[in-house]
Amino acid sequence: MKLTLATIGRLKESYLVEAEDEYRKRMRAYCTFAVVEHKDEAALLAALPANVHLFAFDERGEAMSSREFAAVIGAEELHGGGAPVVFAIGGADGHSEVVRKRARRSIAFGKLTIAHRLVRVIAIEQLYRAYTILRGEPYHRD
Repeated sequence: MKLTLATIGRLKESYLVEAEDEYRKRMRAYCTFAVVEHKDEAALLAALPANVHLFAFDERGEAMSSREFAAVIGAEELHGGGAPVVFAIGGADGHSEVVRKRARRSIAFGKLTIAHRLVRVIAIEQLYRAYTILRGEPYHRD
């Protein structure tokens, strides 16, 4: 499966870049994975393929467990028809209504407000965790 994390803005903090790189490296075992940075939401929307399955990480979205999130990834693998899958992270103000309406689902990391730069690392870690859950690997503990 081809999976992309589309973000608004660049990641500048070296400690976050290192953490992101670690999980990007781990993702190679499971799928074709890329992080694509965009200048703004208009650029993100313009870059989306017509047949994309878009998911928005958004504070107004549905909170779910790691196992529930893994089920979303599993469903895309089994029933996605090979469409590219994009998880989008907005800028400091989150996503617009346009992105939220275009997305198949909006997903929240709970009720906490988390800096969008940090959400990048959390999102990739959760994607990695989802794959380990789906493969029955010991990374995730219930």
